[in-house]
Amino acid sequence: MGFLIWHLSLRWRAAMDRALGPVGLTSSQYAVLATLSGISAEGKVPSQRELADFSGLEPMHVSKLVRGLEKAGLVTRAANPSDPRAVQLTVTAQGAHAVAEGRRVVLELEERRLAPLGGAMTTRSTELAETLLTLLRHTDEQQD
Repeated sequence: MGFLIWHLSLRWRAAMDRALGPVGLTSSQYAVLATLSGISAEGKVPSQRELADFSGLEPMHVSKLVRGLEKAGLVTRAANPSDPRAVQLTVTAQGAHAVAEGRRVVLELEERRLAPLGGAMTTRSTELAETLLTLLRHTDEQQD
């Protein structure tokens, strides 16, 4: 079972990288940028560490991704006035456009990839998502 999940995740990520290429993002960059956009939509200005914690990625990996996103003009980094060691992140207008375009591309990809289950918005797909979330939560609790 683990091999199947791992293999599916590799193929899914490769498909996302191909689909997001024309948007100028990798799947990892999109995941971080979309997560930051979602946190920001709640009125929060997260630190890199908070973004790493929320996304489940290693802080060093998030730092590398954020540097690339900043270089591309998609995010800004600024010192936190209350904690000079922390860096606050903000999505730029260009970044918001990239997230919107990326979301469109990813939703189209999901619809195609989930076609064998009847599409992305079917009972089978919803049940699969719930099962995967259960496994993720259990994995987070285990911390093997």
